[in-house]
Amino acid sequence: AVVVVVSAMAGETDRLIGLCKSIAPMPDPAEYDVVISSGEQVTSALTALALQAEGAPAVSLQGHQVRILTDDEHAKAKIEDVETSALFEALQAGKVVVVPGFQGITANGRVSTLGRGGSDLTAVALAAALKASVCEIYTDVDGVYTTDPGIVDRARKIPRIAYEEMLEMASLGAKVLQTRSVLFAMRYNVPVHVRSSFSDVEGTWVVGEEPDMEKNPVLGIAYNKNEGKIGLRHVPDRPGVAAKIFLALAKDGINVDMIIQNVGHDGMTDMTFTAPKDEIAKAEAVMDRICEEIGAERVETDLGIVKISIIGAGMRTHSGIAAMMFEALARVGINVQMISTSEIKISCIVDAKFTELAVRELHDTFGLAQGQVRAESL
Repeated sequence: AVVVVVSAMAGETDRLIGLCKSIAPMPDPAEYDVVISSGEQVTSALTALALQAEGAPAVSLQGHQVRILTDDEHAKAKIEDVETSALFEALQAGKVVVVPGFQGITANGRVSTLGRGGSDLTAVALAAALKASVCEIYTDVDGVYTTDPGIVDRARKIPRIAYEEMLEMASLGAKVLQTRSVLFAMRYNVPVHVRSSFSDVEGTWVVGEEPDMEKNPVLGIAYNKNEGKIGLRHVPDRPGVAAKIFLALAKDGINVDMIIQNVGHDGMTDMTFTAPKDEIAKAEAVMDRICEEIGAERVETDLGIVKISIIGAGMRTHSGIAAMMFEALARVGINVQMISTSEIKISCIVDAKFTELAVRELHDTFGLAQGQVRAESL
């Protein structure tokens, strides 16, 4: 039995967004979702027609028919439940079911959308609900690579990657899978196979962590140029000030990423944080207001930065990885401005002009171009 989840045709979602914004710069979220979800609805019916023309007993079921239930946060709705009765009925009748991705339905019956890349999430959610053996994601690349092949021509395809590693790579700049779809797959243990739409070659399997996955300390390198940095000086070094700053940012929906606070001196300290570039102007306005209240000074906004990250489950059991990373960057004259770590990744902020140099140097330093990156065992 096969369920097919489809996206809108290339450029269609952007066209529909443009139509909405040509009428109202800040359109009503519920009506906006009705418009931008129509691209996938058209594709699903056309795909069903194409399959029928090839002799396959296909039928399209829209989001409200499948009943992918979401909260009412339009344009970035979260899936709460999937009712499978209509799907099972069609599958038991021998149908190939085609479902539009990217959308669901709220408790009060309104169309909702799941945010950019939401078709990945739809596919994984349906696979989980149907207890499918695999969720295959067909895309314009043939798998997940050790880094961007556009920067490193010796980048290698990774045969198998753990959910946690894929989640880090997706959130840190790799654009192969939507972050929320990886979270969903990890939560419900859905094996995901990322492969090319244009060939039958084996792609990358995203699966639960396996014993041999810690052999390689570093599996991949990601970069993200969509970061800006704001620096504050003369911040009062006393309890509650940091909370006041970051609560104000959170209240305005600004997603703060990395934070550095210097050692205090004479009751004052300096602080720097990063946020997505498209939220920096809003963050500046918030900081100007807060700095006036607390007597601090906003001194720096830098949009010319990039976050470079190394990722690998093997970092848990290998020491000295951070030292190798920073030594490699120093070797080619790259200064590290900020650092953050987790159990399986190390990220740093550097000048954006060094993006390609940093990625290439780290790829070579950790030997990602040599040999088998991770043995296949499926």
